[in-house]
Amino acid sequence: MIDIALLRTDPDLVKQVCQAKGSDVDVDKLISLDAELRRTQNRMETLRAEQKKLGKGADIDAARALKDELRDATERVRALQEERDELWVRVPNLFAEDTPPGEDDEANVELRRVGTPVPADQARGHDAIGTRLGIFDMARGAEVAGSGYYYWKGDGARLAWAMFTYTQDFLVGRGFTPMLTPLVARERTFFGTGYLPFFADQLYRIEGSDLSLIGTSEQTLIGYYGDTIVDPAELPIRVTAFSPCFRTEAGSAGRSNRGGYRVHQFHKVEQIVICDPADSEHWLDACQRNVEDLLTSLELPYRVVRVCLGDMGAPAYKKYDTETWFPSFGSYKETHSNSNLWDYQARRFRIRFRGPDGRMVFPHTISSTGITDRAALAILENHLRPDGSVTVPDVLRRYLGGQERIGGGAAGK
Repeated sequence: MIDIALLRTDPDLVKQVCQAKGSDVDVDKLISLDAELRRTQNRMETLRAEQKKLGKGADIDAARALKDELRDATERVRALQEERDELWVRVPNLFAEDTPPGEDDEANVELRRVGTPVPADQARGHDAIGTRLGIFDMARGAEVAGSGYYYWKGDGARLAWAMFTYTQDFLVGRGFTPMLTPLVARERTFFGTGYLPFFADQLYRIEGSDLSLIGTSEQTLIGYYGDTIVDPAELPIRVTAFSPCFRTEAGSAGRSNRGGYRVHQFHKVEQIVICDPADSEHWLDACQRNVEDLLTSLELPYRVVRVCLGDMGAPAYKKYDTETWFPSFGSYKETHSNSNLWDYQARRFRIRFRGPDGRMVFPHTISSTGITDRAALAILENHLRPDGSVTVPDVLRRYLGGQERIGGGAAGK
């Protein structure tokens, strides 16, 4: 959530943020509800003080009338707070002043390209390569679980595990603490991380419970620190986790979804930082450096874009996407997202630390992709050899017993 004080002191800025991020929140109504709530709260406190002053000899009728008025004021406060908060939690986060304008990903601004893309070729599709090598199976995935699910098999599964393990080792080497988290979370957790109410249609809900399958371990990693006062000596907190992720992909019809690029279940290593607000820009850049160093080590061409307002989403303050080259698409496709959430998540989750002056401070949070299956798909396409085998990136070979390629021989040597 944004600071409610900002609504009271600079309502025009809040309106600007809502308009820029496409929010339909009625800010004028929110301001009116907040003002009425504060007036009613003041009246409630006055009535409580008057009630405390009444002595044993007080007039019974007057005492009863005061009690009834206090009860009505208390109920009104509860109703007003609920109505105000329902709007307040839907106000999107502020955004950095230099955020590019624009309505969708077409307006994202390219910052740099790294690596030389192999020529575009639809025949190099990862699904066709994987099927031919017997390491990737969309057809049986659809048969077993429905459209949007697939199997990694044999050396494909080994390649994916190698990539995920390598990424976790890489991040641990850069100071991240590994975790294994629950794959389900309560509604409170999705609210705290900003996925509710904004992305409710993306959740797979578990019938008859308050639980949903997670769409990213960001939700459970940030949730681990919910409602806690963090020791400032622990900052920055850097955690990483591997997890399956589940998303309905509602509203993605018509978007590019060949093969395993856009599916309902995928796997992901996440990098999360909780830090002092003064350091969040540094850690955003550090996470971006991790992303690019990982892709460079996997020998994958990529580009980095600064995400525009219309593509940034409600919770993000500043965001970079890193897009990896896919020859079968003939374009760069998003494989990594890296966001500075500012104090938006910390406020919703009441994560705090005590500053040097003794006052409570909301930390900033950084949420950044470490790696997903999409990078493994890109390896198949970008490292395809003329003989139909796939070269294993050098940094992954030790995780596959020294294997240099997939296909083209029993040992892949």
